[in-house]
Amino acid sequence: MNMRTLAAAFLISGLALTAGPLAQGAQAVTAAVPSAAAQQQVIICTVNDNGVNFRGGPGTDYPVLGQVNKGQQLNYRDRKGEWVMGDLVGGRTGVWIHDAYLDGC
Repeated sequence: MNMRTLAAAFLISGLALTAGPLAQGAQAVTAAVPSAAAQQQVIICTVNDNGVNFRGGPGTDYPVLGQVNKGQQLNYRDRKGEWVMGDLVGGRTGVWIHDAYLDGC
């Protein structure tokens, strides 16, 4: 067998391994496992009153950063006791609101 024939045989066998059923099965298994980001569920909370303070931390001893009104939505990120931390939709991020003023979280 000359060098060209030998090189062609190796090339063809390598292509068969990468495109064969074993390689395709591995791709199918990888695609079937959802990523960690896809597994995280987005929780949207809704403010249920007007003039609700949002704060810099989980408690009344933290400074008031502003106020929101009924219907404002918050992307839930964390909770400490009765306080929920999240990102105001269209507004500030990392704010804390008492859970008595939130529905859906």
